[in-house]
Parts: sequence; structure tokens; C-alpha cells
Amino acid sequence: MNQTLAMASFALAASITPGPVNLVALSCGARYGARAGMRHVGGATAGFTLLLLLTGLGLEQTLRQWPALTQALQWAGVTFLLYMAYQLARSDGSLDMDKNSARPSWWRGAAIQWLNPKAWIAALAGCAAFTSGQDAMALWRFAGLYFLICYVSVGAWVVTGAWLGQKLESPKRLRLFNQTMALLLGLSALGLLN
Repeated sequence: MNQTLAMASFALAASITPGPVNLVALSCGARYGARAGMRHVGGATAGFTLLLLLTGLGLEQTLRQWPALTQALQWAGVTFLLYMAYQLARSDGSLDMDKNSARPSWWRGAAIQWLNPKAWIAALAGCAAFTSGQDAMALWRFAGLYFLICYVSVGAWVVTGAWLGQKLESPKRLRLFNQTMALLLGLSALGLLN
């Protein structure tokens, strides 16, 4: 298997599997539809790609020198994900989305990646496996592949959520869905503390 195929396989496995970003994408699609949810997808993809590039360009060494920073980032990420789970759980399931509702945004999508311990693990592991800290071309090739694969993968979660949203026509069903997603997001966040 050549290196490009290995990079693509790693990116697909890390991007398509369930995790905080994908659970939020599923929920965004169900609540707001695919078109609005794609703002989350764009931000999450750009946010992760930037994280991957900075990791490959030396952020990894900084984190090794400052383990307290790594731990602070982990706790900030878990706290942010638990806050998002709380917001989702308290949604009343109404189908009319008011102005105060946390609609999908590019910036929120990018922020969730930077506060997502799974994203940090993927960036660190991917850079260690495929860029060896010396090969700038490999880093840029990996980032480009990851961008495309991540966008399609997270987008698939939004589209699936939009399809589910059509099936959840009543506020009661949507509230149950939101509470289920909140529980899964909370468990996912707590699972990242190991």
C-alpha cells in the first residue's frame, strides 16, 4: 500500500467514525437541515486541517515541552463538549428555530475541532505516522487529502441527520433524539478523559 493510500485510509477512519464532531453534525442536520449543517462541516474541516498543519509544523513539540498545556486543552475540550451536550439536552424539541438557538456556524465547527481531544489525537498520530516531522511535502499532501475526506465524512453525518430530521416530525420525537444525542456526546466527552 503506498503512502497516499495509507494517508487516505487513516483520514477516512478518523473522520467517518462516531465522535463529538460527527454527533454534533448529525444533530445539526436533524434540527436545521443539510444546507445549514454544511456551515458546521466547513468549519470543522478547516479547523481540523489547520490543527493538523500546525501539529506537523511543530505544535507537537510545544505540547511535549508543556504537558500542563496538553492537560488544560483536554479539560477545556471535555468541558466544551459537555456544555454542548447540556445545550442539546435542554432543547425543547420545537421545530421552529428561534434566533437564540445555537444554529450551526463555521466558527463553532472550527472551535469544536480545536477543543475535541479526538481531533488532537488524530492530528498527533497522523503526523507521527505520515510526515516524520521533516517532510513538508508529505505534510501538505496529508493535509489536502484529509481536508477532502473530512469534508465528505462530516458532511455525510449532516445529510444523515437531515434525513432523520424528516422522520422526526413531532417536537416529542425531536426532543428524544436531541436527548439521545446529548447523552452520546456527553459519554463521548467523558470517554476522552482516559
